[in-house]
Amino acid sequence: MNKAKQFLLYGLLLTTMLFAVVAFAQDAHTTGQFQGPKANKGHVTHSTRDGKSVLTLSGDFIVPDTPDPHWQVVDSSGQVFLLDKLKKKALLGDKFQKEIVLPRYVKNVSKVIIWCAWAEANLGEASFRSPIK
Repeated sequence: MNKAKQFLLYGLLLTTMLFAVVAFAQDAHTTGQFQGPKANKGHVTHSTRDGKSVLTLSGDFIVPDTPDPHWQVVDSSGQVFLLDKLKKKALLGDKFQKEIVLPRYVKNVSKVIIWCAWAEANLGEASFRSPIK
């Protein structure tokens, strides 16, 4: 009888873990690869943490060597939102802001752009398959 209870307990644990993985996978969305003249490696993943939408650059993303690269997003209606800098004074060397929390007023993001605010130029963009909410 002990073996039967142990087997059922393991089955329940595995089922719970499976549901957790599926729930996380449904919550995370990934763009295609960046395409552009300066930002053309890596992608962006969207996730929800503590009720906040978070965008995260992949580990293979390389910050363009330009004066003022920023996060910029475009929503499904074409409205553009210039967000924060990728490089900040507090981040020395080759470190950069790999994550950004989307402001609550930004909804239905369809595209992430790496934008040079100094030159006012699109350095590269990556699109989600369908807009994230």
